[in-house]
Amino acid sequence: MTTNHHSQTGTNLLQTALAKPYHYRRSGRYYLRLRPQGTAKGFYTLSLRTTDKATAMTISQDILKTLKAYHFDNPEATWDELRERLIDIAESCLTMAHGDSSLVAYQMINDEHHEALREASAKLPLSVNQQRAVGKALEIIEAAQERLEGRPGKLVGIVEDLKGEACSTSVALSPSLSVLPPLTFKALSALYLDEHKEYAGEGTHRNVKSTCKIIAEILGDLDLKTHTREDMKNLRAKLYEGRAEGTVKRILTTLSTVMKWAVNNDYLTKALTEGLTPTKGIESSRRAFSQDQVKTLMDHAKTLPLDAWQRWALSLGVITGTRIEELRQLTKADVKQVAGVWVIDINRNDGKTAKTKNALRVIPLTDEAYGFDLQAFREFVDKADYRLFTLGGGQFSVLLNGMLRDVLDLKADRTQTFHSLRHSLAGALKAAEVPVGTAESILGHASGSISYDLYGAGSAVEVNRMAEALAKALIKP
Repeated sequence: MTTNHHSQTGTNLLQTALAKPYHYRRSGRYYLRLRPQGTAKGFYTLSLRTTDKATAMTISQDILKTLKAYHFDNPEATWDELRERLIDIAESCLTMAHGDSSLVAYQMINDEHHEALREASAKLPLSVNQQRAVGKALEIIEAAQERLEGRPGKLVGIVEDLKGEACSTSVALSPSLSVLPPLTFKALSALYLDEHKEYAGEGTHRNVKSTCKIIAEILGDLDLKTHTREDMKNLRAKLYEGRAEGTVKRILTTLSTVMKWAVNNDYLTKALTEGLTPTKGIESSRRAFSQDQVKTLMDHAKTLPLDAWQRWALSLGVITGTRIEELRQLTKADVKQVAGVWVIDINRNDGKTAKTKNALRVIPLTDEAYGFDLQAFREFVDKADYRLFTLGGGQFSVLLNGMLRDVLDLKADRTQTFHSLRHSLAGALKAAEVPVGTAESILGHASGSISYDLYGAGSAVEVNRMAEALAKALIKP
């Protein structure tokens, strides 16, 4: 979302009541204009990055309503005032009772609040206290999502931290009484995240930050400059309390990465993380769909109308193995021909995000795979305005995963979700004896992704090689 400044010097839109928001369309896209009451000047224009009117109205309303709901619409508010509101929100998220339907609803609400707050932080002229509060609110929302999955620990910690601030002292020690602070994992991981934020996708950065916070909460004030192997083993033992082995492995892998980075950059002299991560007996909590389940999903997709977004979202998940957010962001321009092959292009154009640079790729569309109708899909694309799927991230995920559960009668334990289709495609490629490099190019794991040289001399060979591999794996004789 781009922002155009047309404001007078010193004007802060959030210091005064706003006139009724004004929406307009330019070159097919919608914009939101904000203006203080009683003046025709000092306005602020936000591009809503959509050509769909209903979507534009929803985006702008979400940003304004979310700021008000979190009491972030007052730039004069002190940090203590904002902190009290954050405590109320965090405690409500922690103690609210839920049924099955409200669990789904609040997962979607939290996703939309998270997106709206990030947009506001990036684009609106918020005060230092407002920005600090937005940052803490984002942590609360992420922890609230974990609480909805039965993992309240992070949210409990945030409430305790916020309440603990009121008891802390702001009296500084004189230099003669001060000592050098310990290098905690919280401080170290902040340095690591700051250095790597430009190289990782937004989702990856958020996940690593969340994982580092788990480690930091356990290690607490431990000075890593003098830590021991026993400290690392105790950390591992605590991680196993209430967590699956696969989850512990992912957390320890992040720990090892950060600690080795610290040694390489002269923050530490030793890491002591070798051998902590288990290497055998690890199973992912996410299970692939069986071939019968995949066929059932595609049979269901083919019963849906040709103009139904669910039909094509589900079909593309099956035959391309895209991540759900990669799929949701697809635009009309991302469906194209490369070397005579119809593909979808996973890219970062027009503000789209990708998990990593390696995720940037093209994926051939396999006509007749499980009955996929390429011509009908192209007609659906031709009728699209800009994005193929216009729902927000939370709603798109909730509705698509809900459909999977309904069609396959799945348990709501997240062992089989839309992401499981990636595992299913990976299994199909392996069963068809597709070379690892080709499979990685399709799934977006390979460092030499085709998208780096999309129109280079070797692009035709690469795209056709992937197309042949997918046809071999997905079209059964």
